[in-house]
Amino acid sequence: MPDWLLPLLVPVVAALAGGLLVLAFRPRGGGEGVALLADRMEALSDRLDQAVAQQNERLARSLADSADRTQESARRIHERLAVIDAARANIEALGGQVTTLAGILGNKQARGAFGEVQLRDMLADRLPAEGWAWQHPLSNGTRCDALIRLPFPPGPIAIDSKFPLEAWQALRTAMDDAARVHATRRLASDIRRHVDDVATKYIRPGETAEGALIFLPSEALHADLHALHGGLVQEAARRGVYLVSPGTLWAVLGAMRALMRDVRLRAEAQHLRLEVARLAEETGRLDRRVANLKRHFGEAQADMDQIGITAQKILATAARIEAVEMDTPRTARAAE
Repeated sequence: MPDWLLPLLVPVVAALAGGLLVLAFRPRGGGEGVALLADRMEALSDRLDQAVAQQNERLARSLADSADRTQESARRIHERLAVIDAARANIEALGGQVTTLAGILGNKQARGAFGEVQLRDMLADRLPAEGWAWQHPLSNGTRCDALIRLPFPPGPIAIDSKFPLEAWQALRTAMDDAARVHATRRLASDIRRHVDDVATKYIRPGETAEGALIFLPSEALHADLHALHGGLVQEAARRGVYLVSPGTLWAVLGAMRALMRDVRLRAEAQHLRLEVARLAEETGRLDRRVANLKRHFGEAQADMDQIGITAQKILATAARIEAVEMDTPRTARAAE
């Protein structure tokens, strides 16, 4: 029984008991008891009406609050679903991303500009725009030709494309053994000096990876270096400097792109898990509020049923009292 109903029933029962006592002890044929009982019944009816109105008002406020909270939860769930849908679209876009092979420029110039053109085209073809930077400045003031933004480990990797080609061209065009020997020695000196510059300037602990790349714009140059100066190539590798040709760089960039995609997919998956967790939390909150709303409905229905039962009992008692009152005058007239 609700707490508010007990104080209401106590005066009702007291009023009914008082009316019955008045009827029991009043003189025969008097109508004052009936009038008093009618007044009390009317007052009781007014109090019942007020109690029912107050209960209806409380119930309406509770239902309105529950409806507002339910609507707010539904709105939040809709927002979370929109965020999850956007994250799913990003994952699908990353999974379906396909890059096309652009033609590498056939520039025959023996300058670093030739290597820069090839390198930039390959980076643009194989990596996303945010995955690399061109002419990136380092903390030591050096500006590398390109920086591939890989997460630690291994970290960002710097690329140099200004390999000196004069000695190699002289070797390719040498007319006699003396010219070839001189060009070979010059090429070895150029390799050693360039590797030292790259290792000193482009490898920065804590800022870049523990290695750097030297891009050679020709497969023939890459093959000649490994054939003629294999020891220098191995020495450069031990210092963390790797010589790559267009073909080998293509494969390296493919592996780097896969690594970037994996990192981005993990970030999106983590974001998706967070959003799903928030959605589950909102769904649990909605379920609790729906359960509370059902409980409020059940309590309201039980209160209304109890009020109906009490009203029926009061009406039945009033009917019995009225029947007793109506029978008394007829019995008295019959006795006279």
